[in-house]
Amino acid sequence: MMVIPRVWELIGCFKDECHSRGWITSENEDWIKVNDEFHNFLWTRNIHPSTFKKIVSVNKCAIKQGISYQVVSVAYTAWVFPETPPETLVHTVAKDPKLAERIAIYDLSNAYSGNPICLKLNKTGSRVFQEFENFLEKELGVELKPAFSLLEKRSKNIIA
Repeated sequence: MMVIPRVWELIGCFKDECHSRGWITSENEDWIKVNDEFHNFLWTRNIHPSTFKKIVSVNKCAIKQGISYQVVSVAYTAWVFPETPPETLVHTVAKDPKLAERIAIYDLSNAYSGNPICLKLNKTGSRVFQEFENFLEKELGVELKPAFSLLEKRSKNIIA
């Protein structure tokens, strides 16, 4: 089994692959621009649900241009977690069709613990996120499983 690089290295390698496809990438920020759409990657060990809700409601990103920044609208945002995110975040996105169209969640905690099966919630139409999933599977040997279906099973078991 392959060792999973740290999240910032993982996203950096993926951005290199995106750049080789002709997609615009940032050297300092974790976004990819395809056509006129920005696909943003946010990674964190943990986040409070209220902070998460505030960030996803804004749907903006600062893009460095020379010595200044420009605020742009982000079409899609992927949240990448090296540790298990709170289940409430997955439920928040999965239960809101508008959020699910633009927010993806990747729980890579199992991969960092030596188990190549990781969870994803991606109902976006983002070509970049589909390529990110292919990258995880082909380059790193990570198998992605739908997060929400597993959470539903857990909830039913708790209620039963």
